[in-house]
Amino acid sequence: MVEANQSEDSIVCYAPTMITTNGIWQGDNPLDYSLPLFILQLTLVVVVTRIMVYILKPFHQPRVISEIVGGILLGPSVLGRSKVFADTIFPLRSVMVLETMANVGLLYFLFLVGVEMDISVIKRTGRKSLAIAVAGMILPFIFGVGFSFLLDTKKEGMSQGTYILFLGVALSVTAFPVLARILAELKLISTELGRIAMSSALINDMCAWILLALAIALAENQSTSLASLWVVLSSIAFILVCIYIVRPAIAWMIRRTPEGETFSEFYICLILTGVMISGFITDAIGTHSVFGAFLFGLIIPNGPLGVTLIEKLEDFVSGLLLPLYFAISGLRTDVGKIAGARSWGFLGLIILLSGVGKIVGTLIVSIFYQMPVREGITLGLLMNTKGLVEMIILNVGKDQKVLDDKSFAAMVIVAVVVTAIITPAVTVIYRPARRFIPYKRRTIQRSKPDAEFRVLVCVHTPRNVPTIINLLEASNPTKKSPICVYVLHLVELTGRASAMLIVHNTRKSGRPALNRTQAQSDHIINAFENYEQHAGFVTVQPLTAISPYSTMHEDICNLAEDKRAAFIIIPFHKQQTVDGGMEATNPAFRMINQNVLANSPCSVGILVDRGLNGSTRLAANQVAHHVAVLFFGGPDDREALAYGWRMCEHPGINLTVMRFVPGEEAIDTAAGSTNELGDSRILSVVTDTDRDRQLDEEYANEFRMRNANDESVVYIEKLVNNGEETVAAIRSIDSSHDLFIVGRGQGMISPLTAGLTDWSECPELGAIGDLLASSDFAATVSVLVVQQYVGLGPQGEGIGTPDSPGDSNDLQFGNMNRRPSPQPRGYSP
Repeated sequence: MVEANQSEDSIVCYAPTMITTNGIWQGDNPLDYSLPLFILQLTLVVVVTRIMVYILKPFHQPRVISEIVGGILLGPSVLGRSKVFADTIFPLRSVMVLETMANVGLLYFLFLVGVEMDISVIKRTGRKSLAIAVAGMILPFIFGVGFSFLLDTKKEGMSQGTYILFLGVALSVTAFPVLARILAELKLISTELGRIAMSSALINDMCAWILLALAIALAENQSTSLASLWVVLSSIAFILVCIYIVRPAIAWMIRRTPEGETFSEFYICLILTGVMISGFITDAIGTHSVFGAFLFGLIIPNGPLGVTLIEKLEDFVSGLLLPLYFAISGLRTDVGKIAGARSWGFLGLIILLSGVGKIVGTLIVSIFYQMPVREGITLGLLMNTKGLVEMIILNVGKDQKVLDDKSFAAMVIVAVVVTAIITPAVTVIYRPARRFIPYKRRTIQRSKPDAEFRVLVCVHTPRNVPTIINLLEASNPTKKSPICVYVLHLVELTGRASAMLIVHNTRKSGRPALNRTQAQSDHIINAFENYEQHAGFVTVQPLTAISPYSTMHEDICNLAEDKRAAFIIIPFHKQQTVDGGMEATNPAFRMINQNVLANSPCSVGILVDRGLNGSTRLAANQVAHHVAVLFFGGPDDREALAYGWRMCEHPGINLTVMRFVPGEEAIDTAAGSTNELGDSRILSVVTDTDRDRQLDEEYANEFRMRNANDESVVYIEKLVNNGEETVAAIRSIDSSHDLFIVGRGQGMISPLTAGLTDWSECPELGAIGDLLASSDFAATVSVLVVQQYVGLGPQGEGIGTPDSPGDSNDLQFGNMNRRPSPQPRGYSP
């Protein structure tokens, strides 16, 4: 928008017939017509926004920032400085269409925000959240009052009070949807701090809406105070109609729809039209149309209807239409208007004081409630999140001529800067105390036979649950050694608010699930709780981890350490198809598994799920499985044997341990291959192998001695010379077993698996694990591939434990693959 377009009184001529073009071959310029021009503008806005999202992603910036910055780029501050660009792409005659569409987008977006908000949370929040919300509003509001006298650019005929209200509200607001996203990225959403921040932001948002409604009512009627009174009264009437007439009608619709059925198209259409009508009414009353939409969203009961609406609208509204609104804000922002050092100084001061005001207010309350100072400062920073509501306030203020160009540009920059600082600042200030908890029982082999056995089970979908429950049942929970299971449902954090809801909504039993993710979570939790009730000596704790797949392993490893687990069970990334083959479900799962193997603080088992038949049994003691442990030697195999040993004490388990012993030909090849490795490695490899062999021998013999009289345990030693004989030996026993437990065998150079690794699809399973998991192997046998936790390496450096900063996964895998020499194996961290 160039200077000519800026004047308040410019007269714009519209040609009502110039909607669609006759085509360039007729000599028409498509940009002279409103539809092609609008399509171009929309495309440009979405593309620029997406590029900004991509650029700012590494800096962990919320999407709102990218959208506002994208708008500013297109506006008179950057690209719009070129007169040609401004006149061609954003001519003044196109603004009407653009703003209308942007406001439609805004209407529906705020409707969705209303649907997602759970007012019952506000009722349940304690005084602490309320106090923090109020304190976080009062101080910045006071600062806003101060600034309103300093900036003093109000127009004639407008009271100081209105100006104060606008500036105060704009400075004191907290954006709830943006905050939720930031908390999730910082992995704070399920912490106490996260809960307080979320509920305070909700309360703050509500107050901001009420104040904004007041500000608009006052701004539109400068002359008569009576008109303002009518606006307020009719708004209250509208709210009452919504609550007492519209809400019961929607509840009736929900009752008419059987549970689990989709809502009829007619109902959805009615509700979507309702959004428009509410917008029209509130606009006619004299408040802004977005209030109607927001209120209409709030009265929709939480549950399947809300989810259906969110799923139908969210991507279209927030992906396509909403960026238009930010683009409009950007087109109105002319940074050039803030000229001179004094103006920029003022700007800095506003940014500083509005931020500090919130932090100080929040800090005072948090100290009063005896929270640590760091947490108080963090909360204050989080409450500074600005977003959509802030932009609406500013735009309305500009429309009502409360704010001039200079104040508007200044406030937009304040919003961007303050929100952009939050994530980096919180990361620096607030480091939840990650205590390195020393605990010895990090492996099954080291776990005491008469102590609690702690397992962390990770689940992506309900599909793996039956097999995992049967596996846990087979793990022999007894009075002497009960099993404590932590069930972690892994959910990907997407930008969509519907994924966030699952945490935010503290579920009450019996309430319908809010969305598919939560429905899955419920299925998983119910299955495990059901198992806990029917099985003896098992305790189950359900948890949910919501984070991007790239950092999910941190959640898993940190939780395992916090809960002092001895074993983590993660599902393999492939699942069985109907015809018995294996297909990959989600490539990201594989990455998570690899990262967990590299960084785990305890032993890990990857479960290749082909059904552990037993799901039809009625009572817990009727479980009957044939389990085979394949023992080649090395720490992983000893761990696999330790798990098998724990299982074989269960009355319903038959255990076969097949130990592979190298024949005479095999030993020669091993010696030959060792020499090829180069002199420096020979000695270490040989001594490691000898030490491991001795440990294998001792452990295997102890196992044989203890279980000599047990009829359910079969111990076989197989002499094999090479990989082919090994495969043949495994094939000979595959059909009669339900579960194979094998070691991952990392770092072990064994002639018995020679040649098997050349063809492996999934090296993270090791040679034997990969062979058993491949599609051409037994179709009915599940496989558990075990990796033992090794502790510290020979120089005392951590091998990719969560506390040792690994540079990259490859590096950590490098470390992992070279097993440390086992001298410090007696070391208990």
